[in-house]
This record gives sequence, C-alpha cells and structure tokens, in this order.
Amino acid sequence: MKMNINKYIAQAGLASRRGADLLIKEKRVKINDKLAVAIDKVKAKDQVFVDGKLIQPVAEKIYLAFNKPVGVITTTDVNSPNNIIDVIKYPKRIFPVGRLDVNTSGLILLTNDGDFAQFVTKSKQIEKEYLVTVEKPIDDFFLKSLENGLVLDGFKTLPAKTHQLERKTFTITIVEGKNRQVRRMCEIMRNPVVTLKRIRIGKLDLGEISEGKYIELDEEKVKTLFA
Repeated sequence: MKMNINKYIAQAGLASRRGADLLIKEKRVKINDKLAVAIDKVKAKDQVFVDGKLIQPVAEKIYLAFNKPVGVITTTDVNSPNNIIDVIKYPKRIFPVGRLDVNTSGLILLTNDGDFAQFVTKSKQIEKEYLVTVEKPIDDFFLKSLENGLVLDGFKTLPAKTHQLERKTFTITIVEGKNRQVRRMCEIMRNPVVTLKRIRIGKLDLGEISEGKYIELDEEKVKTLFA
C-alpha cells in the first residue's frame, strides 16, 4: 500500500499536509536515502526521515483546545522564543491547527492528526468567531461592510456575521482563515483593532478554559464538534 508523502508526514503528527509540503520544499525530508519531492509516495518498507529523524504514523490521536495568551507565537519551531509548543509543554508531539498571530489571543486547536488539521483549515463550513475591540465607535456601515465582504489580496472575503456588543466592541464570525483577516478588514475600514480574541471554532467555545491552559478532547467529542 502506498501513501502520499505529505499525508504520511501528517499522520506521523509532525505537521498538517500543508506544513508537510513546506518541509518537503525546504528539502528537510528524505525517503530512505533520497530527498523527497511532493509527488513521492511512501511504500510499506520505506523509511521516512525529517531533519534526519525517523518518523512513523502514530496510533493515538491527540486533540487539545488551548487558550493562547497574547505574545505566544503559533509555531513548532522550538528555537523561536515563546513558541506555542514550549508554552504548552505537552509530553507528546503535536502541532497547531492553523494560526493566531502573536497579538491575538483565544482558542486554538493542537493535534497530531494531520487529516483533521487539513479538514479544519480547508473547510468553508467551520465557523470561527472572534471578539473584537476597535479604536473608534462602530456604526452600521462598518458592520455591514464586514458582513458583505472586503477585498484582501485581490479576492473578496466570504460573507460574515457580526453582532455589536458595545460602542467599540463586536463579534465577527467568519469561515475563512486568511492571514490576519479580521485585523486587515478593520484596517480597510479605517478602524484598527485594539484587542482580538478567538472565542469559538465550530461548535467548540472557549468557555471556561483559562488563559494559558488547555483541555484534551477525545476523538468522539471532536467528531461532534467539527462534523
């Protein structure tokens, strides 16, 4: 039985498939004694190495929900100060599902399940809800513009949902994950973000997860939350 190299790396809990593609592009992956390329497939007797270390698909799937503080960097690079892996100190290999920028706090998932990570990051059905405070008071035009979509990187964002809470505070729910999307949308509307927190992914709320802490989710719970 053969498996695509990026899927093999994902099932080893090292990265999502997108992250695996980057490792391959950076020439950090070998199949047996040869550098891997994106179209390679792994056969049953092959050995796969990343940065010189032998990897294998994992049997136990891990899912964590973490309340990321501002200042924590969403990277698996342990040489990066204040990286999310060192902050969590989980005893087994995991990686973040998507990103939250360094100045954004709130809910982020970590796992060793590459297929799950791929599903969550690629899906246009899984909502991500954010609590936002901006510099200036909000009006209907501001909220409607966010809801209807704005052009980022040459593409219009998909429709969003908003709900005003206070003069400068609102929630926004999106189904995309463009780089710094909420911040950039607010910047286009000339009302920059002051604080930004992700409070929900799919059916999973941040709830009572304390800042800097995580909870473990079992596989059945994950299926109900992200079906």
